[in-house]
Amino acid sequence: MSPEFTEDRLLGGRVILRQPKVGYRAAIDPVLLAACLDPKPGGHVLDIGCGAGAAALCLLARRPDLSVTGIEIQPELADLARQNAALNGVAERFHVVEGDIANLQLDARFDMAMSNPPFLPPGRGNAPPDASKALAHVEGEADLPVWTAFAANCLPHRGQLTLIHRADRLGDLLAALESARFGSVVIFPLWPRTETAAKRVLVRAAKGGKAPLTLSPGLLLHGADGGFTANAEAILRNAGMLSLG
Repeated sequence: MSPEFTEDRLLGGRVILRQPKVGYRAAIDPVLLAACLDPKPGGHVLDIGCGAGAAALCLLARRPDLSVTGIEIQPELADLARQNAALNGVAERFHVVEGDIANLQLDARFDMAMSNPPFLPPGRGNAPPDASKALAHVEGEADLPVWTAFAANCLPHRGQLTLIHRADRLGDLLAALESARFGSVVIFPLWPRTETAAKRVLVRAAKGGKAPLTLSPGLLLHGADGGFTANAEAILRNAGMLSLG
């Protein structure tokens, strides 16, 4: 393996993930994102901005009946995602398309979609010096409304999109979902520890959904000792599901 990459394990060793040593590196966000999805048996899931494949691989490890198509703009990460699919024995179930969602059209329709989009709008904060990491963290031409519109074009009526994003951009995300005619929104805060504001939220919405917005109790990630809570550990290490309510 190239010294530019590391080989890490997710889900208690169930998933092998090669990823860049420098640049964007998957942590717990894609694991939590994948844990939210429960497609119908044999379903086909779209992973928008799949990176090296962390979320897709976690989902496929938990659900061997599913297939995933990942979209990735960076050629190096798309290639890594394909390598990771082969390493994990899911190359036939994880197909990676290299392209920019701002000008990409897919003929297929998917049962569900998931995404961990860039967290920052242009001009907000300092972009990471590494170009690959900057692309993963800061929106370019494809801002949040582009991401939600792309998902809407790939989903059937009532098809669900699930995203993980910064809590302080929840207003932007809800506006982007509304612009793409998503509804039946469920907001699920991820609490770092008790009496601490949520930094991340999981958000699920249905294309054409009409149900009122739901604010779920969320998940407490860390206990008083700094370690993961039993509920978080069950998801991150033991491949448990995460119900958004």
